[in-house]
Amino acid sequence: MNRAHTYADRYLSTREAELSDWCAQIFDFAEPAWREYRSAAWYVDRLRSEGFDVEEGSGGMPTAFCAHWSNGKGPTVGMYAEYDAVPGNCQAPVPYRAPRAGLGTLAAGHTDPHSGLGMGALGGLLATKAVMTALGIQGTLRFTGEPAEKVRGSKPIHAAKGYYDGLDGMLSFHPFYMLPLCNTVRWNTHCGAAFSMIYSFRCDAPERWGAKDGAPIPQSHSDIRAPGANDALMMMYQSARSLRDSMLPHRGGWSVSEAILGAGQATADNLPAARADLQYMIRVPDVAMAEQITAQLDRLADHAAAMTGCRVERHWVSKSRPGLANHGMAGMVWDALQEVGPPVWDDAALDLARKVQEACGAEPTDDPLIPECTRLIAPKRAETILRRDLPPAQKNSTSDDYTDMTWHTPTARFYIARPALRGGPYPGWAMNALGGMPQTIDPMVRTAARVLARAALRLLTDAPLRHDAQEELVRRREKAGNIPPLCDYAPPLDFAWPEYVHTARGWHWHLPG
Repeated sequence: MNRAHTYADRYLSTREAELSDWCAQIFDFAEPAWREYRSAAWYVDRLRSEGFDVEEGSGGMPTAFCAHWSNGKGPTVGMYAEYDAVPGNCQAPVPYRAPRAGLGTLAAGHTDPHSGLGMGALGGLLATKAVMTALGIQGTLRFTGEPAEKVRGSKPIHAAKGYYDGLDGMLSFHPFYMLPLCNTVRWNTHCGAAFSMIYSFRCDAPERWGAKDGAPIPQSHSDIRAPGANDALMMMYQSARSLRDSMLPHRGGWSVSEAILGAGQATADNLPAARADLQYMIRVPDVAMAEQITAQLDRLADHAAAMTGCRVERHWVSKSRPGLANHGMAGMVWDALQEVGPPVWDDAALDLARKVQEACGAEPTDDPLIPECTRLIAPKRAETILRRDLPPAQKNSTSDDYTDMTWHTPTARFYIARPALRGGPYPGWAMNALGGMPQTIDPMVRTAARVLARAALRLLTDAPLRHDAQEELVRRREKAGNIPPLCDYAPPLDFAWPEYVHTARGWHWHLPG
């Protein structure tokens, strides 16, 4: 494979400047969950120009896609891009705190960054295609666009609709975000289950609140005496927080977080709120725990609605399964990562990192990045460190929706270092800036692309590896109970997800009604 690897590396060197520009473009778009219109359109146009057939709106999601390219009959390898950003994290690609031009800090910005994730994956995809063409390697490449990852949105839906079926393997790359998982591959302990839902409280008839003998309140302006949807939401919010520690036994790592979605109502007048939406995200090791918490939240929602004269609707955002390991795939990607090595940052990048340290009030250091950024850690060693704080019976930890892919095809999950500063603690904008400045994020993108190309080419040409990985998948799936896709809901597109809008005043950040 040395010839193929050399060709892939040379190809990537010829497109290095383009990948950098493209990464900066997606970083600047910074569109949040379910509203990644420009980002998705950019990928669709780029993939078509590179010779891929692209299905837009895959799985019924307007900002998702599924792209294919084939070089004859052979194995099919999967990769994917994510491109959603996070509200409240708007940051320009500069070494000091500043929002992107024309926006405030509460607009969305890339935190992980998914801009670099998607571009590393695209680089690996295009390099693999170039080598397949040049050396006559047969097979098919499938590349999915995965919106709304921050709310675990697209992958459970794509999984349920068959977009990961028929793959010989999936390569899942993510920028490093949690030690010891930096420049390594997950081994046994994969991410757990995640459930997310929205409880929508509706106050349809405030005039009936407190009415005697069924008679309406005599004056319409007295309707404000009705509790309304805001009170229902607050009862739910406060009750769930006060009871959170009682929802599950004290075992394993789990978390429940909530977000109040803006309903866009001006209710300072003497009218009760007609609608209020409360979103929950449940991150737990297994599905049984997620279902247990959901049952508790359902009961709280019903009681809050009854006490405030409202009704409540529950809408699913995500139901994702815990992940399955695949040692054959993990070992193969680890081989590729050892060949490529960790990212290397030049003097210009390190100087920018020092400027970020200074802007945060810290003393700049000779070596501003944590040592883990520039070294590899073997998967089994990382696994040992990861398990130190976990109960022996807990099979999964933390949360990410790539896990749904692992039930449909052998999957390797690997992490490449993004720049992380020594010292601290640092404010969020510092990491966001380092994820946007080309000098500091491009080394991660280049490294990920090289690893992905090597791994994909190995998968395409190594029949025994594919056979063993598929057999391992069958064994692990059976041992874990053959959990089918949990998605039994439509994409939650019609809620008040924040987005950008164009008005007479220009391009603005907006919380819609």
